[in-house]
Amino acid sequence: MSAALIAVVVVLVAGHMAASLASLRRFDWLVEWRRYVVGTSMPDGALSGRAGLLLIVGLPVLLVGLLQLALHDSLWGLPGFVFATLLLFYCWGPRDLDLDVDAIVAAPDSEQKRDAAASLLHADPVPPLDGHVLVAAVFNGALRRWFGPLFWFFLLGPAGALLYRMIALLGDDAAHDEEPVAQHEDARWLLTALDWPVAQLMTIALALAANFDAVFSAWREWHAGGLRLDTGFLAAAARASVDVEIADDDTDLPDGDAIAASPALLELRDAMSLVWRMLLLWLAVIAIFVIAHLIG
Repeated sequence: MSAALIAVVVVLVAGHMAASLASLRRFDWLVEWRRYVVGTSMPDGALSGRAGLLLIVGLPVLLVGLLQLALHDSLWGLPGFVFATLLLFYCWGPRDLDLDVDAIVAAPDSEQKRDAAASLLHADPVPPLDGHVLVAAVFNGALRRWFGPLFWFFLLGPAGALLYRMIALLGDDAAHDEEPVAQHEDARWLLTALDWPVAQLMTIALALAANFDAVFSAWREWHAGGLRLDTGFLAAAARASVDVEIADDDTDLPDGDAIAASPALLELRDAMSLVWRMLLLWLAVIAIFVIAHLIG
C-alpha cells in the first residue's frame, strides 16, 4: 500500500507540473476494439450485449492484471511500481479538474465562461452557469477523474484503475454513443455500481472535512425512501455543504475580483476547495494505514 500511496502522489505532482502529458491519455484504441468485437458478433448478436461488454472490458483488464502479477516481486517490486504509476496516470482525468475550474474563473466574459464550462459540465448546449450546477459538476468530475480511479487502484491495483476508466468511457463518453443500446445501458449500470461505493466514501470525507450536519442531513433526505443504486446524493451533499461554507465565509475579496463579482464563481471556488480537502483526507487516512502496517 505504501508503494500505491507514493504512486498517487507522483501522479498528482506530474499532473500539475507537466499538464501537457495529459495528451497521452488517449483511448482511441478502445473505440476500435469495441467496434471490432461488436463487428465480429455472431448471427444472433451475442457480442452486442453483455457478453460483448465482458469481452471488451475483460480481456484488456485480464492482460494488465497478469502483467501486474508478473512484475509484483521482480527486482524488489520496482518494475511493478513503475508500471502501476504509469497505468494510474493513464487512467487519471483525462483532463485536469483544477485547470478546468481555473479556466472558468479566468474567462473574461460570460460567453467565454460558458465555453470554458463545457469541459466541466459535459453538456451540449451548456446550461446557465448556476452555482449549484457548477458545484455538482465539480463533485461529479472529482468522482470520475480522481476518486473513482483512486479507489479502484487501491483496491485492485493497475487493473482496477483500467477497469474503472474503461467502464466510465463506455458508459458516459460521446465516443461510444454508437455502441449497441443494450451494451451501452449495461455499461452505464456497471459504471453506477462502480461509482456508488466511491461516492459514499466521498460523502463521508466531505462530512468530516466540512459541515457534518449539513452533509448528513442532505444524505439522509436523499435516502429517505431507502438505499438505492445512484450517486445523486453526492451532488446534494456537496450543494448543502457549499451553501453552509459560503454563509459562514467572512473573507473579503477585493473589488473587481472575478469571484467576488459572481456568486456562482464563489460556489465554484468553494467546491474545488472542498474537493481538495477530501482528497487530502483520503490520502491522510491511507498514510495512517501505511504507518500502522510498518509499525506492526
